[in-house]
Amino acid sequence: MKRTRLAVVIPALAGTLLAAGAPAIAAPAANTTGIPDRYASQTLDWHTCTTDELSGQTPPAGAEGIECATYSSPRDWDAPNAGVDVTIAVSRLKATGESTESTFVNPGGPGAPGRMFPARLRNQERVREHQDVIGFDPRGTGKSTNITCGGAIGTGGDLDPRDRTRENLKLILDATEYAADSCQVKSGDLGPFINTRQTIDDLDLLRVLLGREKINWVGYSAGTWMGAHYAQAFPEHTGKFVLDSNTEFTTTWQKSFDWQPLGFERRWRDDFLPWIAKYDSLYRFGTTGEMARQTYEQVRLALTQNPVEVDGTKLSANGLDSFIASELYDKRAFPELADYLVNVRNLTQGTASAQQQTALLDQVKSVTEAVGPQPLVVPTDYDDAYDASFWTIPCNEGPWFGNRNTAVRQSAELGPKYPLLGWGWLIQPCIFWNNRPEPLPVLDGRGVPPVLMVQSEHDPATPIEGAERAHRAFKGSRMITVTGEGDHGIYAGGNAAVDKVVEDYLVDGVVPADQELPGMPLPDPTA
Repeated sequence: MKRTRLAVVIPALAGTLLAAGAPAIAAPAANTTGIPDRYASQTLDWHTCTTDELSGQTPPAGAEGIECATYSSPRDWDAPNAGVDVTIAVSRLKATGESTESTFVNPGGPGAPGRMFPARLRNQERVREHQDVIGFDPRGTGKSTNITCGGAIGTGGDLDPRDRTRENLKLILDATEYAADSCQVKSGDLGPFINTRQTIDDLDLLRVLLGREKINWVGYSAGTWMGAHYAQAFPEHTGKFVLDSNTEFTTTWQKSFDWQPLGFERRWRDDFLPWIAKYDSLYRFGTTGEMARQTYEQVRLALTQNPVEVDGTKLSANGLDSFIASELYDKRAFPELADYLVNVRNLTQGTASAQQQTALLDQVKSVTEAVGPQPLVVPTDYDDAYDASFWTIPCNEGPWFGNRNTAVRQSAELGPKYPLLGWGWLIQPCIFWNNRPEPLPVLDGRGVPPVLMVQSEHDPATPIEGAERAHRAFKGSRMITVTGEGDHGIYAGGNAAVDKVVEDYLVDGVVPADQELPGMPLPDPTA
């Protein structure tokens, strides 16, 4: 359903956070959705990003000239005259030729910072010829106005959800409730306005400031949720939208997330474990997938009895599971995960020399510190804001049913079927959220131009079952199913056949039929 705003016109006052300068010439013509002039008259002060603006990151080759800017948005788009603003940090990788379109990119999360993310498309020559690639840190995270959980997320992370004693389950639930309460208290008045509805209004304002009648979109993971919500709300401003590795965006966050235990277990058992067994001469972890899984179970059991500690950081059984899950998103991480499992096994068995043990401990520490809610490379000064957004967005929108008892029952049902993550499914912060969530709009695709979905068969984080349901429910959508593939994030990831179909659509507007395309082979660690 298209949503319109009240066209409230407020004079710009001295001391506001508006960018200096005259409005972009094309902006008034693009402002057809009632954005107040106070915001629509801003200009984006594009300049080459400084190291600080990218939080110490160096753009990769091909993206050296990435530019940065900021603009102001109302904290609450339902009350744009309230006089309280947020800052949105954006970036641009300019077209290599004449710029005629803008393609927004988003890495997902939800709530992941994306100012560096235009670099994902730096080598996509067809797209870049006439399209500026636009990145952004969503409200709440990155260099945009932040929220915080006060570092509380991760409390109780060493507790093993397979320990089903009443005392342990209570500790895990208490830790989850504490972190959820901390998020709401520490984020203060801003917290309730960190949601998809407010963010897509920020993006429509950005469209106006760029002087575009329509925008294109390449969104991954939870970026499919955001892209679909924008398209449904602003169909007249929707250009060519690519939704890659799809969450079930036509339902609630809770139902969409509930596919994950299945997805991660399938990727673990059907893809990774047979792969490590194939190279048993290298890893000595088991000659079949099931034997390799039993070796993992032995290592996990050892960690429950004697966690590995590295400079005060413990590697627990639950931490082992989390790291495994984080490495299943991309097949290129399989050799790293295999080395890690072998090293942890050697540590628990005490079979490494003193010198080897020191090296192994360093590796364990480095990869343990990298574990987050999903495996995005996020600079450390973004950690808390991203964690906070990752929880806050789903908890702020749509229904989330349940309580302590239902969370325990659900995890007890999922655990035996999907033990890698199923036992931990009692960690549900949204059952402890106190504010009233915003209702979700109906996403059915009616009136929306055809969107293109890309989906691998064994995607762990956004399983194909949810993607197929969203495809059926979202009118006019098309879907490329990538067979023999389990990576999360396909487009611009090295699959030339997928890239061609996507870019025929994204560049030339060719809307494909539903089709299957083959995936890429798993890595050969002996090559």
